[in-house]
Amino acid sequence: MPDTPSDFSVRLARTEEDLRAAQALRYQVFVTELGGDGELVDHAAGLERDRFDPFFDHMLLTDTNSDQVVGVYRLLTSDRAAEVGQFYSEDEYDLTPLKSSGRRLLELGRSCLHPEYRGGAGMFHLWNGLAQYVAEHEIEVLFGVASFPGTDAQELAAPLTMLHHNHLAPPDLRVRSRVYQPMDLINPQQLDRRKAMVDMPALIKAYLRLGGFVGDGAFVDHTFNTTDVCLVLDTERMNARQKRIYTGGGGA
Repeated sequence: MPDTPSDFSVRLARTEEDLRAAQALRYQVFVTELGGDGELVDHAAGLERDRFDPFFDHMLLTDTNSDQVVGVYRLLTSDRAAEVGQFYSEDEYDLTPLKSSGRRLLELGRSCLHPEYRGGAGMFHLWNGLAQYVAEHEIEVLFGVASFPGTDAQELAAPLTMLHHNHLAPPDLRVRSRVYQPMDLINPQQLDRRKAMVDMPALIKAYLRLGGFVGDGAFVDHTFNTTDVCLVLDTERMNARQKRIYTGGGGA
């Protein structure tokens, strides 16, 4: 953690310099830490980028003491997805249930925090900024892929099975993996729930706490060296406690 307490600001990227700061943090997390790669990744400059970047809004979390970008979120509305021709996660998931719902959608992606800022207040500041963005754009359903490190589904059997049996999306939100990796890998009666939660990435646990669901099936992403699940959050299904957490209003 930083030597001095952090003060944060959250805003959308406005300049090319802002975007490069976001891509540099993404490179540190998704390429250096997780071993990912991609067609447009710039290893020489240390930037993780792709063809979707120009169409997304990029939300930046800045430590105002150091003026360093320490967290990012990538946001794509239905309108902007129409411009690019698809949502990013459509390469992995059939989003027909969401796209045919007639509801206002927001795709979330590339969420990450600098290693020194994990486990602190940074993610809650990003959520607060996200809540404001959702309100301004009248978003009804948020979704996006979240990742487990590694591509061996058997090593992830406990958390994947728990997600399938306890957090599967209802039919009207149930997107499905295009290259189907089953998540129901362990007999639920033999599931070690403690191990499942220990092995669950913090970001996925956070969305579950907000009332999020997962789609049907995982997707093994060999390019990014991850196993992905599609998270879906319906703002109408959130209860009062979950909304207080999400909007930064507190709550246990």
